[in-house]
Amino acid sequence: MYKILLVEDDEIISKSIMQHLENWGFEVITARDFKNITNEFTECNAHIVLLDLILPFYDGFYWCKEIRKISNVPIVFLSSASDNMNIVMAVNMGGDDFISKPFNVGVLLAKIQAILRRTYDMPNGISILEHKGIILNLNDFTLSYRDKSIELTKNEFRILETLLVNKGKIVSRDTLMMKLWQDDNYVEENTLTVNVTRLRKKLEDLGIDDFIKTKVGLGYIIEL
Repeated sequence: MYKILLVEDDEIISKSIMQHLENWGFEVITARDFKNITNEFTECNAHIVLLDLILPFYDGFYWCKEIRKISNVPIVFLSSASDNMNIVMAVNMGGDDFISKPFNVGVLLAKIQAILRRTYDMPNGISILEHKGIILNLNDFTLSYRDKSIELTKNEFRILETLLVNKGKIVSRDTLMMKLWQDDNYVEENTLTVNVTRLRKKLEDLGIDDFIKTKVGLGYIIEL
């Protein structure tokens, strides 16, 4: 299921968009803290952002620029201020599309589907998992944080991917062992421990400390 972060301060418009998109099988997360949209984005791991231009505290241009510092996730601007200058600025700030209000929900849906198909389903698309500014690229096994990027081994990647998908939940050692055993190669208990240790060292080298926590007797967790 694709996740959509909807940044819209008009509750009536927000509820209408959310209902329509959820009817089509999307998971829609509506922003609540308009002082810190970046945090809302990193917490929900959205596949696409629908971003109103006129917002409390800071406008959509500002938040687009902030999101672009940590992610290439598709961003679609929604605004009644649809003059050419705003459209040009939206594109220059890193926006992928601009939809003028009022809009037909069918048009919005078609554009979202096209962008998601182009970004995630095509061979050269980029698919990512993000949490607290940490970006895991699902296509090339790279891990990025701020201005640094490193490559992960297949086992390190599978461990981190599983923990990120289940962030906030304890993942048992048995579950992770099964992930490592996908190639029909026998995996020993020590193999998991060694790979978690190496992964933690790579995270620390990027300046990320205590990201993967051990729950003794239960497994591992990446906390929210």
